[in-house]
Amino acid sequence: MSWLRHWARPSRLKAKGIVGMNRRNIYYIGRYNDRRLYPLVDDKLQTKLLAQRHGVTTPALIGTVTTQFSVKRMGTMLKGCPGFVIKPAKGSGGKGILVVESADADGFFKPSGTRLTLADIERHVSNILSGLYSLGGSPDVAVVETLINFEDSLMAYTYEGVPDIRVIVFKGYPVMAMMRLSTAASDGKANLHQGAVGVGIDMASGQALRGVQFDLPCHQHPDTRHDLASLAVPQWHTLLNLAASCYEMTGLGYLGTDMVLDRQHGPMLLELNARPGLAIQMTNGEGLRRRLDLIERQPDDVSPAERVAFSQHHFARQSELVEPSGATDA
Repeated sequence: MSWLRHWARPSRLKAKGIVGMNRRNIYYIGRYNDRRLYPLVDDKLQTKLLAQRHGVTTPALIGTVTTQFSVKRMGTMLKGCPGFVIKPAKGSGGKGILVVESADADGFFKPSGTRLTLADIERHVSNILSGLYSLGGSPDVAVVETLINFEDSLMAYTYEGVPDIRVIVFKGYPVMAMMRLSTAASDGKANLHQGAVGVGIDMASGQALRGVQFDLPCHQHPDTRHDLASLAVPQWHTLLNLAASCYEMTGLGYLGTDMVLDRQHGPMLLELNARPGLAIQMTNGEGLRRRLDLIERQPDDVSPAERVAFSQHHFARQSELVEPSGATDA
């Protein structure tokens, strides 16, 4: 957690309620996440099938590739698909995800405009199957999904990629949220470690609180130059209810839910994480500890809607994204 160097003094970390990796692993993940349930979220294909059984919307499944012999069938699988995403079922950190925005007789085109041939696609799928991107390098499955047509109002806040929303859910209560915005530095991926912008989101309103890129404050998107202060997540209440429902769906008490906003289907579940990272505290300018302590004191027999209402009431914040007039980011 390199971002902790900005809050280096132990007294300041404690005052901010920062949760470190040891406490997260031992106290929250170790106590509230049954290890036998990990495959439900570590495998994106299992997560998708689980979500379908529970009526949770996810990007439509085009197909899967499970053997090297089947790689040669990619041309048939992708025929007529205007856009698609290929990802490793057991990948992490955005590794191995290939986004194709369009296709024609000349080949397949990434959001950057880079042209790929069918052979390039087949080679990528073959690498996925061999475990190049999977946890521990174990053999994997390639999952092919429809392309997300993300919400029009968010286009000014992202560069060649789909912005996603991470919500930490504890005992079914949405605890803290951020939106991850892809940049040129992150190669169009919503990955903070690669240079995406993380924006803390107010639980009550869905409004942006503060922005961070490379662990430093950020007031504008570095590529589009759009002010982050104006960012507001559409259908915020629906999105929080979707996140809260993942507790019943998985049985995991400490969970990261990653969602996207599709212009046709609304909030959609992208993936789940039983070991969500802690940089969300940096994007919110606040630690998780106080909120987690409060939730631990709440009763267990509470509906998802009541849990969302509780979080929106108790975890409301004010934006820190107001800049002095004329100020710009370097």
